[in-house]
Amino acid sequence: MKPHLAKRSFSLAGHRTSVALEPAFWAVLDHEAAQRGISLAALVAELDAARPPEAPLASTLRVFALQARRPG
Repeated sequence: MKPHLAKRSFSLAGHRTSVALEPAFWAVLDHEAAQRGISLAALVAELDAARPPEAPLASTLRVFALQARRPG
């Protein structure tokens, strides 16, 4: 059985952090980073820098992935 969440670690603003997301979200984020010609870490850093302080990073990444996959 596959694990429900996959954890990845990043260095954001000089601090190490880990984010656990469902593999489907990581797949979208990987794809979006590749489309932009940047690393996944760079995409996560961009989204982290732009999010409001009260918004959890995992939620920000999930919302971004959902918006990236919306038709239209």
